Order: sequence, then C-alpha cells, then structure tokens
Amino acid sequence: MSRSDRYAIDDVAFIGRTVAEYERMFDLDLSAWSGESVLDCPGGACAFVTAANASGVDAVGADLLYDVPPDELREKCQRDVDTAIAGFDGVEDQFVWGYYDGVPDVREHWTAAYERFIDDYEAHYDTDRYVQTQLPDLPFDDDSFSLVLSAHLMFLYIDTLDHEFHEASLLELARVATEEVRVYPLARFDGKRYPRLDELRATLADAGHATEIRSVPFEFLREEPEMLVVEP
Repeated sequence: MSRSDRYAIDDVAFIGRTVAEYERMFDLDLSAWSGESVLDCPGGACAFVTAANASGVDAVGADLLYDVPPDELREKCQRDVDTAIAGFDGVEDQFVWGYYDGVPDVREHWTAAYERFIDDYEAHYDTDRYVQTQLPDLPFDDDSFSLVLSAHLMFLYIDTLDHEFHEASLLELARVATEEVRVYPLARFDGKRYPRLDELRATLADAGHATEIRSVPFEFLREEPEMLVVEP
C-alpha cells in the first residue's frame, strides 16, 4: 500500500487506551496481579496506571512526555486524538469493527482514556507513579517489576524506529521484569507483521529469554490478534 492508501500517523501519537482495552489487548486479568508491580512503557495517555492502582496493583507508567506540565499535556492529548481519528478517513475498511462500533466509538474510548489519565497524572505529577524516560534506556533496577506491558510503539512505527531500537528495547524491558513482558501489537498499521520478528526472538533467546506468540481477545488491525510474550 502507498502511504496515502493506509492508516498512518507522521509522528508517534500521544494517545491512550482504557483499562478495558488493555485487558483485552494483553489478555490481562488485573485481579491476578494484585499486590504485584507492573510497568506500562510507554504509558502515553492510557488509563491503565490509575485503574490498576485503584485495583490494588502497584502500577508505574513510563513515557518521554511525563515531564510535561498537566495542562500542556492535556492539550496535547486533545490534539493527538483529533489527529489520530482524522487518520481513519477513507481507510475504515482496513480495520475490524467488532470491539468498536465505528470511528466515533474509537474517539469516545480514547477520549475517556486520556481524561482519566490526565486527572491522575495531575494528582501524581512529579511522583514516582509517572516516570519521564524513553526506550531503550530505562532508569529502573534489574527485576523491578513483575509484569511489563508495552503497547502501540514497537512494530507499528517501523518507518521511524529501526530494528536496532526494537532489539535494544525488548532486551531492556526484559531486564526490568521478573515474570513477563507483553508487547502488543505485532504488526504495523497496515496489518503486516513486523518482518524481522523471528530475528528479534532469536536475539532474545541468545540472551536467555524464552518467547511466545500468544493470541489475545482483541482485534482491530487486520492482523492476527496476537502479542509477544517474553519471559525474563
């Protein structure tokens, strides 16, 4: 597909997902992680951290923009949702409309996510709940988190983020996890799986990390609904 014929965003968008979306994308039962530490990286404007903490999970978000003042970040959330939604114009048939009823429903979900996120971000700005950092270098000790989640960065933006970035980032996420790293999705915006995924899995295996491709109960991009699971 040419760029004009597929969904595309020129830059990494600061948008988020609700906890219900996270639970399906990562096949995640929050109650199973109560009392455990979980990292969401990059956290973006997702509502996961606030919802997880409310459920008894010690959740931390990490993102490049978590040093931006809350009022400024709220405005960026609004702009980026508008930009991301505009990208659906003319390419709606590239997506599976099951979880969402249509583009307006996507907007409602993403808006609800960032509104819940930004309220919590404002309440915990400059605390260790929201940590400003970026892959592939994280300021956390080895084995800091039981579970690490990473959504909608790796594999989607392969025109911007090269293979070396993906390799270093996965190794870094595995370094700070004790049980699992879960990465979703495995494809770029046009639904094609990342072409060098097998190479990444081989690199992780060489570093001592078992990997698995696991089906998830969430489908939106026209690709197999799967995530990569890395066992540190």
